[in-house]
Amino acid sequence: MTQQLPQVQPFEPGEPELAEVRNFRDVGGLPTTDGRAVRPGTLFRSGHLADATESDAAFLSGLGLHTIFDFRNAADARIEGPDVELPGVRNVNIPLSDPADGKEFWRMVREGDLDTLRGLLGDGKAAERMTSSYRRMIVERTVEHSRVLHSLAEDSVPALMHCAAGKDRAGLSIAITLLALGVERGAIEADYVKSDAPHRRYKVRRSSTAPEAMAPEVMELLSPLFDARVEYLRAAFETIDATWGSVDVYLAEGLKLAPATRERLRERFLTEA
Repeated sequence: MTQQLPQVQPFEPGEPELAEVRNFRDVGGLPTTDGRAVRPGTLFRSGHLADATESDAAFLSGLGLHTIFDFRNAADARIEGPDVELPGVRNVNIPLSDPADGKEFWRMVREGDLDTLRGLLGDGKAAERMTSSYRRMIVERTVEHSRVLHSLAEDSVPALMHCAAGKDRAGLSIAITLLALGVERGAIEADYVKSDAPHRRYKVRRSSTAPEAMAPEVMELLSPLFDARVEYLRAAFETIDATWGSVDVYLAEGLKLAPATRERLRERFLTEA
């Protein structure tokens, strides 16, 4: 059976236009399987906040955030810089990729020549790299994802989650949170692919200013790394099902989420039925 792909939408009514923070959105309103919905103003996602302007910071401060979860590693932070500081907001850094991986990734993106990129990313290797990364994050980052969910159940709401582009590490963490809340998978996928909209995508920067550095073939080879393809997220879902058998077992045994903790999450984030 062919699965229908969620459609990427342009700017939505009421969507804030932030100058230097990419991929920001409130995930409020997403429906759960029991007829409830994620409460607006409780869970946000975005790309990194290092370049936030004064007006961006003022907008973010106005959200009443308790905690910002930053999933970048040290290599990301060296390239982009630290997040802007928001008064009264707790910043929690939980790296979801190894520093060596981050360093190698950004070197390839910024400095890789065409022949190197062809060898590393051509013939579907880039997409395979992404699906493999999502599968690894599911099985290798259970401690980190457990920490996030337990923190949200205790005292971290409203929360904003971000990584560099706000697509992969943050996207998967948001997806796991939404699974714990009982949000429909189709709705999780539809939110995920919003990161593919042109105005939300990460701004790829290359070390060289020569025309060939941004040649169409170079950008085509790099594109799968910055796409929000639904098959990446589905690879994560498939890994949950294959490893634990179901989302409920994954949450209970993989992430050590007790029924009472999961119910606290739902009380914090969901509207009444």
